Amino acid sequence: MRVLGIDPGSACCGFGVLDEGTPEPGVVASGVIRAGRGPLAKRLSIIFSEIEKVIETRHPQVMAIEEIFHAKNAKSALILGHARGVALLAAGRAGMSVSEYSARKIKQTLTGYGGADKRQVCEMVKMQLGRQPESLDESDALAVALCHLRWCGAHRSSDR
Repeated sequence: MRVLGIDPGSACCGFGVLDEGTPEPGVVASGVIRAGRGPLAKRLSIIFSEIEKVIETRHPQVMAIEEIFHAKNAKSALILGHARGVALLAAGRAGMSVSEYSARKIKQTLTGYGGADKRQVCEMVKMQLGRQPESLDESDALAVALCHLRWCGAHRSSDR
């Protein structure tokens, strides 16, 4: 299975493509889509087209994405929702299935603690994949993909 993990953001959107591997997943590609600080419509267009390029070149079967969280700032949550929306649109246009995970579940899966901070998650991503992510956005996207592989693999194992 090849999974595309997305850490949505309207200025920086992290992505990570992992292949399910034995004993550990392998990194196919990862990075950050930098949309800048211009008009929202332009940023969303950049995010959408760059995610489409990742899908077209890396051929993931599923997208794993962080669920929307309840932010203190409603405007920030709404803008984040737009970024998630274009990522979901790219997956839908490619015919991919989508799995959503809460931030707490992702942190719990990787670190054993649902309240872990971004640096702790990054350290676990580094340990599990054997490489240092270049940014926290990239790390978070790889964490979403790892979470999906852990939960998806656990369900397949229990089905046997």
